[in-house]
Amino acid sequence: MSDLVPPPFTSGKTLMERVEDALLPLINLVFLLLMFFIVAGQLTDDPLPELPATQQAEDQQSPHADMIVSAEGEWRVDGELLDRESLVARLPTPDEEQPLKIAASEGISMAELEALFRLLEKAGYQDVLLLTEPA
Repeated sequence: MSDLVPPPFTSGKTLMERVEDALLPLINLVFLLLMFFIVAGQLTDDPLPELPATQQAEDQQSPHADMIVSAEGEWRVDGELLDRESLVARLPTPDEEQPLKIAASEGISMAELEALFRLLEKAGYQDVLLLTEPA
């Protein structure tokens, strides 16, 4: 080295010791950020409040259903109780743009729904919307 540029001051530490000293504040910062997000991100058992757009209004009209399935497995179209043979004749014709809407009771079993869906599939219904009450 020349007299114009003094040698670097290393305080007697090796390069690895200086790198370790420089990393220590970074490690501390990452640890503190980790602790912050652990505390701030704690999940609570409190339910989320209802959004104003999803609150049930008393005067709110329920959506139109083409078919109603009760918990007892009864099938109704326009209030008329139907059996397996007369159901397809009373339903609207299958339409690709307008799916069939079925309002199902919460007490209906999956096996009953599956039997109904198989019948509707054989009748040509490709899209079916299942309407249920929110839990």
